[in-house]
Amino acid sequence: MDFTTYWQYSDMVTRTLFFLLLALSIVSWVTGIIRILQSRKLAASVADDLSEQIHSKQASLTDKEAATRRLVIEQTLLKHIGRYRFASERGLAILGTTAAIAPFIGLFGTVWGIFHALHNIGVSGQAGLGQVAGPVGEALIMTGLGIAVAIPAVVFYNLAVRINRRVMYHANDRAHDLLAQSTNLTGNQQLTAQQSTASSTARATQEKFTKSMSSEQQAVQSSEAYRKSAPSQLS
Repeated sequence: MDFTTYWQYSDMVTRTLFFLLLALSIVSWVTGIIRILQSRKLAASVADDLSEQIHSKQASLTDKEAATRRLVIEQTLLKHIGRYRFASERGLAILGTTAAIAPFIGLFGTVWGIFHALHNIGVSGQAGLGQVAGPVGEALIMTGLGIAVAIPAVVFYNLAVRINRRVMYHANDRAHDLLAQSTNLTGNQQLTAQQSTASSTARATQEKFTKSMSSEQQAVQSSEAYRKSAPSQLS
């Protein structure tokens, strides 16, 4: 059975469904290949890109308070992770839709083809096995086409979802590391500020103590000088 034999039994509806399945097949193959390549590229670069974004953000938050810095970093992490998720899910709707509706389009084409074949047999008045088997068998080709379109779409969809899970794993793992680093940095800065304050307080206390000691020494020296000068004045 060649394509021309099948095509001569088809009508406008069957041909429309055929071209629809062909278009879905081309779109699903192109979308699936592009989606897998982009998802693999994103999985390889998501951690470094997230680190770069957070480090550039931290440089502009050096004069902010610790709570403010942590809040801004958390919001930045959530924003970029949301962008990565959105970018990784582009095209999945096309693959999922193709995988879901292609078998039903093929089944509809088969039902319509059988109906069309039986109608032609009824009009011609020839109901032998040879007259029925050919048109009905050729109508079943639509079911095979629908399954042939759906299987690659399902495979591409599952592969893309698997790679996207790896993208989200790398992004979330690096986000937790960056958040922990920012917390440790904040704690170190607070400790440094406390040490600086303590040293300034100790220095001021030492200066006050030195000044008080100098005043006492001067008072002692003045009293000793007065005692020495007192006998000479009496004599």
